Amino acid sequence: MLVDSHCHLNYQGLAERRDEVLARARMHGVTAMLNIATRESEWDDVLDAAEANDDVWASVGIHPHDADHHPDVDTAKLVARAAHPRVIGIGETGLDYYYDKSDRARQQDSFRRHIHAAQHTGLPIIVHTRDAEADTLALLGEEMGRASYSGVIHCFTASDDFARKALDIGLYISISGIVTFKNAAALQATAKWLPEDRLLVETDAPFLAPVPHRGKPGEPAFVADTLRFLADLRDTDTARLSEVTSANFYRLFNKAQP
Repeated sequence: MLVDSHCHLNYQGLAERRDEVLARARMHGVTAMLNIATRESEWDDVLDAAEANDDVWASVGIHPHDADHHPDVDTAKLVARAAHPRVIGIGETGLDYYYDKSDRARQQDSFRRHIHAAQHTGLPIIVHTRDAEADTLALLGEEMGRASYSGVIHCFTASDDFARKALDIGLYISISGIVTFKNAAALQATAKWLPEDRLLVETDAPFLAPVPHRGKPGEPAFVADTLRFLADLRDTDTARLSEVTSANFYRLFNKAQP
């Protein structure tokens, strides 16, 4: 049993061959996929895919890159769409100071709205963070002090210290195909010690195809390669790690049904 905890089935590279992509994922043992929204215009497509496939789930959210373009997406709008039975998470959201495609204050405001939606609905928040560790941790910690919520740092590439502090807050950490890259020594070192009961795996497809698929569009099927690499890295059995990460997914995204 494998779960791809974060993919974008509606993105170019996957959308035009979705049936083929889903069939290949199932053939490789993937039993669930979380299809992630990054802007409001995607919400209907993401939900359509989840409604049409029992093994596909959906999120609703606004990526920090698009925060400037969605000033009207407030907590109430997120909560309303999250009531759909196939929506199991809020996001992706967060802070991205590497590209700075949206104003940082606007990113922070959008991030807070998403956290408030998570607090209101009980659904986990899906966090993107890049070159924004201090502000991400400060905002997550401040909001956790206001009201509890659950969530995951998706496609983890941050520092060892960030990982420990995110875990202290109570969040999960998801590892993508980046961990298989030759230049990912720091991430590999972190991935070795991450607590087993807080670990997820993902593809972020169609991005970040793991070795041996570099240069190709990522697919949910490739989560098997990332998990196998991660199991070797942690000196554990692949089947067992598959079972553990899948159980973690359903514990965190507990609106989903195995």
